[in-house]
Amino acid sequence: MLKKIRSILAVFCFIAITLLFLDFTGTIQGWLGWLAKIQLLPAILAANFITVAVLLVLTLVFGRIYCSVICPLGVFQDGVFAVSRSRRSKKMKQAYSKEMKWLRYPLFVLMVIALLAGLGSLVALLAPYSAWGRIVQSILAPVWQFGNNLLAGIAEKHESYAFASREIWLKSLPTLIVAAVTLVAVSILAWKNGRTYCNTICPVGTFLSFFSRFAMFRPVIDRSKCRSCHACERKCKASCIDIENKKIDYSRCVDCFDCLESCRFGALEYRYAWNKGKAGDGATADEGPAAGAGRTAGAVQAKGAGKDTGEGPDSVAGKTTGAGPDSGRRAFLLGSAIALGGSALGGSAISASAQDKETDDKKRDGGLAEILPKTDPSRTLPLTPFGSESVKEFYDRCTACQLCVTVCPNNVLRPSSDFAHLMQPQMFYAKGYCRPECVRCSEVCPAGAILPITPEEKTSLKIGTARVDLDLCVVNSKSVSCGNCARHCPVGAITMVRSNPEDPDSLMIPSVIEEKCIGCGACEHLCPARPLSAITVDGVEIHHRI
Repeated sequence: MLKKIRSILAVFCFIAITLLFLDFTGTIQGWLGWLAKIQLLPAILAANFITVAVLLVLTLVFGRIYCSVICPLGVFQDGVFAVSRSRRSKKMKQAYSKEMKWLRYPLFVLMVIALLAGLGSLVALLAPYSAWGRIVQSILAPVWQFGNNLLAGIAEKHESYAFASREIWLKSLPTLIVAAVTLVAVSILAWKNGRTYCNTICPVGTFLSFFSRFAMFRPVIDRSKCRSCHACERKCKASCIDIENKKIDYSRCVDCFDCLESCRFGALEYRYAWNKGKAGDGATADEGPAAGAGRTAGAVQAKGAGKDTGEGPDSVAGKTTGAGPDSGRRAFLLGSAIALGGSALGGSAISASAQDKETDDKKRDGGLAEILPKTDPSRTLPLTPFGSESVKEFYDRCTACQLCVTVCPNNVLRPSSDFAHLMQPQMFYAKGYCRPECVRCSEVCPAGAILPITPEEKTSLKIGTARVDLDLCVVNSKSVSCGNCARHCPVGAITMVRSNPEDPDSLMIPSVIEEKCIGCGACEHLCPARPLSAITVDGVEIHHRI
């Protein structure tokens, strides 16, 4: 029963979190956005002490439930391992392996140092929630958007506009490469050994392991009933059951409960285990509760518990190698993993070639002259979203999960390719500008890198300042009247002045009132100069109100 409950909750969390990174409309965020905020690393960075405390207490009571239910990358590994286990030869079973301390703990220390030093890109590379967000956003989201565009095209032919087309484009090649390498590496490790990534690389898993080894409830081996058939050891996806010594490494156990149903003799139970074992209990002193403590009402026995058939270890092992009672869940995870794997493999190819009908055609001015695409300019400081208190504060807290990139409706946010802030979002105005009425990124950020703001507050926040390059301005380069930047500035920070103050007939050129400019990028995006805009918005170190 515990295994079924765990599986249902894990599948729900996995699907819900994945949909958060696919939902470019922002509809699902209002219902399921809390799942991103209960992820451990974002909660720590956001100083959400209540969430962190709840997760630690949950681990102290039940073990690493977070890893087996809440973490999407952990659930994904379970799916891959389930497919692997259903396809492999019966002779290829799991076996106990010792903890790889030489790799596990140095990586955890490296993560702590990176957090303290503000090396956000390194933190993002190791964090499991961020890794899954990048995989979905970079690989699976283009497939999802391609399907949406197909439906939009079909609906439009039937005079329906239930679906809005989205432009599919490569936001960041380095981020796509990192996401693809992560997906392949995690999948290979999960295919071969289950939860190897969780118990050797993942710093969140290592952090929780310090608490899970003292969990109040945990799987316990009863020595008096155990026949050393190794059935539980073969089932353990964490390779943490040492049946020869009747011990379980609770620092690596992720509470998947696969082992419980594999035991035919009831030698494995999930029960209260804080007291030390005493004579007559049958459990080791390090593993089980006292004999007098008894079993809790919610304790789960394996199928066939208490039925001693008198068969030897060899005969029992032969009977336990077949399909277990969890074949239904295996089939469900098999289908989910195949669907996800197929989408992931096709994502990068489709994202590079699939385009909306409008973007497939050459964009032309009046149907005659080809309009060149915009090129990103060099900025003195990067632009970070409205709601981030400063450039440093943003990058210190950002986990590069790409959730803000997903919900940005104007294609302003995309992963940076700069080595210092690799994979972390930056603002670019080549494909759109940050509209004053939009505050979606501030509503979804789980790490506190972007604080919640209202549209009214946004119009008084300064994140950058526009500067004009008159040599690029079409007024000077082509001797034509323009004023496009001044007409579209939402705060009136650009005025048009005579290019020659002494000549009343001279053309008007833009002049920026720096005190009024908020850095939204409307002027830069809408400037007709190509490929570089005549106006560039530079970020400011510390954001402030004007």
